[in-house]
Amino acid sequence: RWLGDRSALDAVAAANGSAERLAEQLAAGMRFFDDRGFWKRAQIVPNDLALAGVAEFDDLDRLTIFADNLVPHVLRVDGVLVYDDDLAARIDRAELLEPGGEEREIRACAVHGAELIAERISMPPRVLDTWLWNRGQEPRYKAVPRHRCRTVYY
Repeated sequence: RWLGDRSALDAVAAANGSAERLAEQLAAGMRFFDDRGFWKRAQIVPNDLALAGVAEFDDLDRLTIFADNLVPHVLRVDGVLVYDDDLAARIDRAELLEPGGEEREIRACAVHGAELIAERISMPPRVLDTWLWNRGQEPRYKAVPRHRCRTVYY
């Protein structure tokens, strides 16, 4: 158990007001949080705790987008991300991508693209993530297949 004898709130307190530190603790102690290079779930925890008013962090705006398959999909449908023809065709046929490789590249490009957008519009990436995720619930995004991958990370 990553918490040992500590309560979850003790673990949050041990992060000493740092969302990054809490994400690092989660990734180090729980395998399904250790999404190397992205830490999608590990970053969502401090963000959600802050939104719920359970904890305060002084570095929330240092979190990236929460890289899964919906945000890259929205960026693709909106023309921000352009995939090579073969990859696009496989995604459009709803073929499963293997974890790593192309799947990681898609997520990495989404993080980079979102960072550029966030900087341009002066919005923290985690806030942009929420906006993009909500946008992805619209019918026009649901009508287009998004990349699929069997993983515990998203």
